[in-house]
Amino acid sequence: MESFAQFSVNGQRLYGMLHTPDEPPPAQGWPSVALLHGFTGNRVENHRSFVLLARRLAASGVAALRFDFRGSGESQGDFSEMTVTGEVEDAGAACAYLRRQPGLDPERVMLLGFSMGGLVAALAAPQVRPHRLALWAPALPELWLGLLRGGVLPPVVTDYGGWPVGRAFLQEVIRTRPLEAAARWGGVARVFHGDADLTCPPEWGVRYAEALGCDALAIPGAGHTFDSLEQVELLHRETVRFLRGE
Repeated sequence: MESFAQFSVNGQRLYGMLHTPDEPPPAQGWPSVALLHGFTGNRVENHRSFVLLARRLAASGVAALRFDFRGSGESQGDFSEMTVTGEVEDAGAACAYLRRQPGLDPERVMLLGFSMGGLVAALAAPQVRPHRLALWAPALPELWLGLLRGGVLPPVVTDYGGWPVGRAFLQEVIRTRPLEAAARWGGVARVFHGDADLTCPPEWGVRYAEALGCDALAIPGAGHTFDSLEQVELLHRETVRFLRGE
C-alpha cells in the first residue's frame, strides 16, 4: 500500500510517500526505514531508485518512508535555508512519524541515507537510535570545499548550477563530524559504495565502515548514482537483505 505522508518541523510541512506491506501486520508490527535523499535530490532519487527500493521493501515486509527534506522536492522551505542541522532534525521527525504509525514496530525503525543523506543519517544516528543503518555512497564534508572560493565563505548565497546554496550551510557542513557520530552510535550498519565513484570516493565509504565497525559492500564499476541496471539490482537486493536482517 502507498499513502501520502506529511509531518512538520518548526512549522514547515514535509511531504512524502509511505510504502507499507499489503498483508495484515504481525503482532509487533512491520519494521520500517526512512530514506534520506542526497544534496539537491528528492524523494524519488536518480533512476527512481528510492521509489523502486521502497516498493521492493514493502513487498519484502519492510515499510519505507521516502520524503523531501525542507527546501527540497515538494516540501516547504527554501533550499537557500537548508543546513545539515535542519536535515538532521528532519530525519528525526521522519523516524518519529514512523514510530507513530499503526501497524509499524516503533522499536525497529531504520535509516538509509544516500550521499549527503548518508552524512545526515550518520549524524542523526546517536539521537535517533535506528534499529539498523544503511549508507549509500555517503558524503564527507570535504565534498563542499570546492564551493569555498579561495577558502572564503560567500557573503550570502552561492549559485550551484541553479541551486541557491546558503552561507549558513557551507559554514556548518565543513565543521560536521559524521565519522565521529558514526563511531559514537555503535549499532548495526552496512555501507554500500560504487568502486568507481568520482563524487564521493570509495575511500570515504571505507572510512565510514571503519567508524561504524561494519562491512562495506563495493558495487563493481558503479559511479556515484549507480548508473546501470545490474548495479541498481545488486544495490537494491543487498540493501533489502541487510534491512531484513538476512
